Amino acid sequence: MRGTGKAEVFAMLAHPVGHAKSPGMFNELFERLGLDSLMVPVTCAPERLDEFWAGMDAMSNLKGVIVSIPYKVPMLAKAETAHPRAARVGAANILRRLPSGGWEADNFDGYGFVLAMKNKGHAMAGKKALLVGAGGAGCSIAFCLAEEGVADLTIADIDPARAARLAAEVQAAFPACKVRAGAADPAGMDIAVNATPVGMHAGDPLPMLVANLTPGMVVFDIIMEPAETRLLAEARARGCHAEPGRPMMDCQMQAMSDFLDAERKNRG
Repeated sequence: MRGTGKAEVFAMLAHPVGHAKSPGMFNELFERLGLDSLMVPVTCAPERLDEFWAGMDAMSNLKGVIVSIPYKVPMLAKAETAHPRAARVGAANILRRLPSGGWEADNFDGYGFVLAMKNKGHAMAGKKALLVGAGGAGCSIAFCLAEEGVADLTIADIDPARAARLAAEVQAAFPACKVRAGAADPAGMDIAVNATPVGMHAGDPLPMLVANLTPGMVVFDIIMEPAETRLLAEARARGCHAEPGRPMMDCQMQAMSDFLDAERKNRG
């Protein structure tokens, strides 16, 4: 039976939180495994985050928190320790309770993307890549692409200054990768990634210049809904490997579950 007084509690924090998939996915997992655990969607106005977190932190049965927009940056500051994946991008998308009572942060956005790419057999080392979007997810993906050995990375964003800052940070961390800010043009690329929300709604423009997509190129759209974005349809029509966002989320979920020990694999 789930949801007893002895239940382990996890939270999904976002504002708004209604779009979040993690609570449903984790609660389905807990149900399947017969675990007395539950994940609860929670939200608050951004200006009340400190007040809100004081109460959450005081919950001794709160074991972990998955974090989404707009809280990834401020929640990193709530952790006493952080994995380099989170520290280098300055944002966390998950926190877990430590035995001390404090919190440890990590960021699995880029990790989930890389694992999804590998699961589909797409090599990254030595390739040329275009990343559209220098926000939270894009930032994490940029570092992970460079870490995987991408030879050349172009970062495009609606805010050119933000793209330039991210390019400089990734270049400094991974000197072997040639990183620059540029246009959302996939001409000559091996990999093209949309890490923006452009494409979630009917009537959205295309996030990149699809006329320059070529057969054999990997086009990855991190959007989960719709599963078949206009970008993916255009890519598939041009003979590209069109990869949707759900596998990235599935990979992130497994990594998050392991990080939280949500399945209680490592406890006697």
